Amino acid sequence: MKRLSIATCTLALIAAGCSKSNSPSTPTTPTKPTFTADLRASNEVPPITNAESGGTGTATITFDVTRDAANNVTGGTATFVVNLSGFPAGTPINIAHIHQGAAGTTGGIVFSTSLAAGEVTLATGSGSFTKAGVAPADPAVIQQIINNPAGYYFNVHSTLNPGGVVRGQLVRVQ
Repeated sequence: MKRLSIATCTLALIAAGCSKSNSPSTPTTPTKPTFTADLRASNEVPPITNAESGGTGTATITFDVTRDAANNVTGGTATFVVNLSGFPAGTPINIAHIHQGAAGTTGGIVFSTSLAAGEVTLATGSGSFTKAGVAPADPAVIQQIINNPAGYYFNVHSTLNPGGVVRGQLVRVQ
């Protein structure tokens, strides 16, 4: 009986030792990195001073990414959720996208929401829109945004302000 107990204990210790891994754990990066932007007319370059200067909003951008064995982004799509308020009633929102550029500078568009002119009108001066499953023209831009979100901004354009009406730098929240 004593031999059976010793054998059982030995097998349990061997099994416990086999379940441990000697390799260091690899940190995992979320497959859905999420960013926000606090949208303000005063953040535009130059700041908006006309009838739409009271416009504000928030944008939440969630990337659904695929990665290679080295954890590099190889592709993905984005979901854009945009809430706007403080605009004159009937304000048409024509386009919205991510630009490369630090606060106070302007830069080129790197990721469009695919919003079309006339698709969103803020009937009461407030409203929202969501665009899901949108792929960038270049998948590498997703990795670049993940690496340096402060180097990118999101902005929304209206008919009165075709160069942009509200803007905010990206901030990583997940």
